[in-house]
Amino acid sequence: MADIKFGTDGWRGRIAEDYTFPNVRRCAQGFSSYLLEKGKNDGGVVVGYDKRFASEDFAAAVAEVLAANGIRAYLTAGATPTPVIAYAVVERKAAGAVNITASHNPPSDNGFKVRDEHGGAIDPEGLKEIEARIPPAEAVKRMSLADAEAKGLVVRFDAAPAYLAHLKDLIDVEPIRQAGLTIVADAMWGNGAGWFPHLLSGGKTKVIEIHHQRNPIFPEMKRPEPIPPNVDPCLRRVVETKANVGIITDGDADRLGVGDEEGNFVNQLQVYALLALYLLEVRGERGPIVKTLSTTAMLDKLGQLYGVPVYQTGVGFKYVAPKMLETNAMIGGEESGGYAFRGHVPERDGILAGLYILDFMVKTGKTPTQLIEYLYSKVGAHYYDRVDAALPAAQREAYFRRVSAARPERIGGLAVKGIDTTDGFKYLLDDGGWMLIRFSGTEPLIRVYTETTHKERVKPILDDGLRIAGLKTDAG
Repeated sequence: MADIKFGTDGWRGRIAEDYTFPNVRRCAQGFSSYLLEKGKNDGGVVVGYDKRFASEDFAAAVAEVLAANGIRAYLTAGATPTPVIAYAVVERKAAGAVNITASHNPPSDNGFKVRDEHGGAIDPEGLKEIEARIPPAEAVKRMSLADAEAKGLVVRFDAAPAYLAHLKDLIDVEPIRQAGLTIVADAMWGNGAGWFPHLLSGGKTKVIEIHHQRNPIFPEMKRPEPIPPNVDPCLRRVVETKANVGIITDGDADRLGVGDEEGNFVNQLQVYALLALYLLEVRGERGPIVKTLSTTAMLDKLGQLYGVPVYQTGVGFKYVAPKMLETNAMIGGEESGGYAFRGHVPERDGILAGLYILDFMVKTGKTPTQLIEYLYSKVGAHYYDRVDAALPAAQREAYFRRVSAARPERIGGLAVKGIDTTDGFKYLLDDGGWMLIRFSGTEPLIRVYTETTHKERVKPILDDGLRIAGLKTDAG
């Protein structure tokens, strides 16, 4: 029997190896038991899924288990973006959600995400409680889907209409629709397919959609994650079509990637700072900013400029979402390209984030490159990159001990001013930048990140990070 562990954002596994129907049902039983013991089962549970291999079948298996436990399952009628599933929880006053998706992981993987009654990630303590209630396979309750539907314990529904109606309260898309932009929308073979054409059609703006069919092997990319090199086909299409911008959503459409009008990638830290600046300056909003420790220091500078507090959390929306609710934050986000907004749900939304970037362009008349120049005029230039290195699971503890013991005085030629061990090992550098070494909570990887005000120091900083982790020698 597989030992199921919930990581940064639920449980993910390799299809047919550990991600099997019996194990998915075990997770569903654990969540059911958690809801029943907490008395949170009355509103039912939304169950959604992505376009990965057999996701709809795994979602049906979850619905069967919920039904057998007397919990009504609202099963989406088709593959549905994560933020749309999250909003459905609020709209239906449900107790939470189960989302069958591995988001940006490789095609071999699938996942089991849980959400609370706010549509947001469940906090770390709650995840531990659910994990502790996952039983052996023989203890799982089951009811056939046909019986569950006949008894009204599984209800199929379309989550899109309620979400689309709610979007009208958050943004007026008509100016974007009439702006005459050419937009390349890359759905990365995932759940974002069709959304931008639907939202922006009928005016002068043209949306060119790519990778919008279902294809669970994700051709032309290593994985449906909106970072290089996966975004390169979109960036090329922007240049070929002379488009104004590329808008890229990941496999479940909760993350956003952006390409500028010259076919260059706008990195996730720049996008986060642009979204915060848009809310502060164009929309005149005020309120806290919540960020993970792996994202940009530009947010701290914007907080100082506009007089709003900035809160830092560990990596993952299991930390960001509760902090957003606690502080009534204006925006929350992380380095991976996930951003959430006040007045919506405390969940990443690549669709809404993309619309906000487009609205920023329209309201200011600026191109993406000009928006970055405008941002830098306020906070100074910042340079970012990340390296992911494979880590054999059996050696994780040894590498962790090595990094824990490291006390470098200089990294990339910059003096180390301190170390933040909130989530990983974040070295604070004397230029105001940082380098972070973090062991992934969802994959067998070590990630090394940096943000610095010195462009030429990015590679030396990352190289030193790999050396500290024991993944690079002085010779190479």
